[in-house]
Amino acid sequence: MITTDTISRLFSGFNNLSALIIGDVMVDAYLWGKVERISPEAPVPIVSVNKRENRLGGAANVGLNIRSLGATAYLCAVIGNDQKGNEFLELLDNEGIPKQGIVRSDTRVTTTKFRVIGNNAQMLRVDEEHTKPLDKKEAEDLRLNITKLLELEKIDVIIFQDYDKGVITPALITEIVALANSENIPVVVDPKKDHFLDFKNVSLFKPNLKEIKEGLKIDFDENNPAELEKAIRSLQETVNAQIVLNTLSDKGIIVRWQEGGQFQSEKFPAHYRNISDVSGAGDTVISVAALCLASGIEVPDMAAIANLSGGIVCEEVGVVPINKTKLQDEVIRTLSK
Repeated sequence: MITTDTISRLFSGFNNLSALIIGDVMVDAYLWGKVERISPEAPVPIVSVNKRENRLGGAANVGLNIRSLGATAYLCAVIGNDQKGNEFLELLDNEGIPKQGIVRSDTRVTTTKFRVIGNNAQMLRVDEEHTKPLDKKEAEDLRLNITKLLELEKIDVIIFQDYDKGVITPALITEIVALANSENIPVVVDPKKDHFLDFKNVSLFKPNLKEIKEGLKIDFDENNPAELEKAIRSLQETVNAQIVLNTLSDKGIIVRWQEGGQFQSEKFPAHYRNISDVSGAGDTVISVAALCLASGIEVPDMAAIANLSGGIVCEEVGVVPINKTKLQDEVIRTLSK
């Protein structure tokens, strides 16, 4: 049972936790402006730019969410030895996020998503990226950074945040999951298609509906509870995950876990929101779930809190981290007894 006191202790306890995040980091670059006319050259809106902004994106947005919740975020990733890479490191410094886990590459560009926002609505996105796997030296440098951090720092949870940009490999997954399990460090995963079934024996696996269909190469009626439960059960058996937390877009979250030798599942409906932008909601959900898991709270409570967090960030335009105070207040108002 969640009470006001237990919620306060949970959120205060986040300040004592550290998360190691492995994955594809990005710069989210924004052009903000107004749309007042259509181009005479083509039937497209003209955005008159009045502000430029860079934000941490991808796995770095998970780090930003972890930091916003009060915990320490160690990012392990590869960026380019380019101007956007410099800007990325400057963003880490500005947010107080350690950067010793970052590898710089002379052969890759720093993944950047350029978003054009007109009248507070996204008009266009342009991506600059490399999706080829890391070369041997880059992969080894990243592996060494991860193992060194695990040796030197108190890590309470490991997060794999995969965007299929080439940083995460099956060999890296196998080694780090085995090491984490031997040290009793929970591992949570936000998967993508390329390595979907490589994340075996983890603590928490968080796909969305599209990912579970593509990853298992199945189709099912997501509005049919029996078919949805069957798909999640199949996934859990295939990857041997202790917990499957399946996000259902505007329908909320369903979680399946083992307790007392029996599997249980529970669905949490989405709360009504004024949705502005769903970008980054999955990053927030995995961040909140990871810290809740590291805190040792009950699985249904973890899922309910993560469900609330994803909805809150959808009320903002662009990719933004969760506001800890706002989330705590809403958890108390909505879930406490």
